[in-house]
Amino acid sequence: MTEESERLTFPEGFIWGASTSAYQIEGATHEDGRGESVWDTFSRLPGAIAGGDTADVACDHYHRCREDVALMAELGLKAYRFSIAWPRVLPQGTGAVNEAGLDFYDRLVDALLAAGIEPFATLYHWDLPQAQQDAGGWPDRAIVEAFVHYADVVSRRLGDRVHYWATHNEPWVVAFPGHALGDRPPALRSWQAALNAAHHLLLAHGRAVPVLRANGDARTQVGIVLNTLWVDAASDSPEDRAAARRFDGYFNRWFFDPLFKGAYPADMLDFYAPDAPDVQPGDMVAIATPLDFLGINYYNRNVIGAGQEVDRLQVRREDPPGEYTEMGWEVYPPGFYNLLRWVHQEYRPGTIYVTENGAAFPDAIAADGQVHDPRRVAFLRGYLAAAHRAMQEGVPLRGYFVWSLLDNFEWRHGFSKRFGLIYVDYPTQRRIIKDSGRWYASVIRQNGFDAPAGE
Repeated sequence: MTEESERLTFPEGFIWGASTSAYQIEGATHEDGRGESVWDTFSRLPGAIAGGDTADVACDHYHRCREDVALMAELGLKAYRFSIAWPRVLPQGTGAVNEAGLDFYDRLVDALLAAGIEPFATLYHWDLPQAQQDAGGWPDRAIVEAFVHYADVVSRRLGDRVHYWATHNEPWVVAFPGHALGDRPPALRSWQAALNAAHHLLLAHGRAVPVLRANGDARTQVGIVLNTLWVDAASDSPEDRAAARRFDGYFNRWFFDPLFKGAYPADMLDFYAPDAPDVQPGDMVAIATPLDFLGINYYNRNVIGAGQEVDRLQVRREDPPGEYTEMGWEVYPPGFYNLLRWVHQEYRPGTIYVTENGAAFPDAIAADGQVHDPRRVAFLRGYLAAAHRAMQEGVPLRGYFVWSLLDNFEWRHGFSKRFGLIYVDYPTQRRIIKDSGRWYASVIRQNGFDAPAGE
C-alpha cells in the first residue's frame, strides 16, 4: 500500500460471490426432458440474436457444473448466485415434474455445499416455458398460481439446503422490453400488456414468498432482485427534470414502491392511464409481503431529458463524455453510490445484496495464454469503492456478486459481449481465469483491497 492509496476493508462475514443465469450458461436445451422456453423461440427469429447465436450449448454448464464449481472454489467464492430453469423442472409450466431437471440442481447444490460455497437460487431469470406463454404468459393473471406451484416444487426439493431464494430477476426487463418495446420475448408492443405483466410478476413474487419460507427452515431468507439505474436530469430545466422523474418512475419506482410501500407511484399511475394494471383486492398487500433481503443489479446511470426517444415516456437519453463499456454503458461509480444511498433512505430494506455488477470489455487470449483485462479490474475497484463508501454511511449492504462468473450467452448480443471473471473459449469450452478473476480472488482473501486515495 502506498501513500496514494488506502485500504478498504469490508465487515467480517461480508458475502463475496458471483452470479450467472440458467439460460445463459447451461446449454443442454433439448436434453433430459427440458421443455422449450420463450428464449428458445425468440432466438430462432431471424435477426433476433447477434450472429445468429443460440444458447443450445452456451457454456455447457449442464455437463460441466463440477468443473465450474471447482473454479468457483479456486476463486474463493463464498456464495454463488444461479437461476433455476423453469422449463427444465416443469416442461409445460405446470403439470408433470421433470425429475431429471430437479436432479441437476440437486447435484449443483450438493457440489456447492461440498466446496463451502453458499447457494443463492433465483427462481425466474426470464426463461418462461413456452407452453406457459402460449397459455397467456405474464399478462394473464393465471400465471400467478403457475409460478407459485413452480416455487413450491423447487423449494420442496432444495429448501433443506438452499437458504437464500430470490423469486424474480429484473422483472422490469420481462415486463417492459418484453411486452411494450418488443425487443425481448415475447416481443409484444403493448403498454397495457406490459403493465399487467409487471403487476403479475410482483403478485407472483408476493404469493410465492410464504411458500418458500414454509418449505425452508429457520435459516431461510427470501427476496427479489431488481435492476436499477441512477437517473440524472440532463439539465435543470423543468422539462428535463420532469422527464428524469418520469423515467425513474418507469424504471425504478414502479417496482420499489409496491414492494416497500404497498402502492404504485401515483404520478406514474396517472401517466399510464388508461393502460394501468388491473389491481384486485388484496393484491398490494400480497406484493408488499416483507422481504428478508433486496437484491440490486446495477450497471450504469442514465442522463435523461425531455424528448421522443421512447415515445410513450416522452424522454431522451444523453451520453456524457467519459468511459463506456462494450454495452455502451457509462462507467460512473458515483451513480452506484447515489443509487445505494437512495434505496436505503427511501425504502429502508433491512438487508441489501448487490446481486449483479460488472462490465463487458473486448477480452482476448494473449500470447502468454492468459486474459488480461485491466479495464474490468479498474471497473470493479471503482464500484467496490463506491459500495464501501455507501456502507460507511449506513447502507445495509451485506454482500456483492460480480456479473458474471463466466463469459456467456448475453441474450440479444449472443456471444459477442464478455462479462466473465472467467474467459470461455466457446469452440473448445476451455475456461481461463482472467486477471480480473485473480484480482477478485485477492479481494475475497483479504476481505478488502487497496484503492486510490479518495475513492
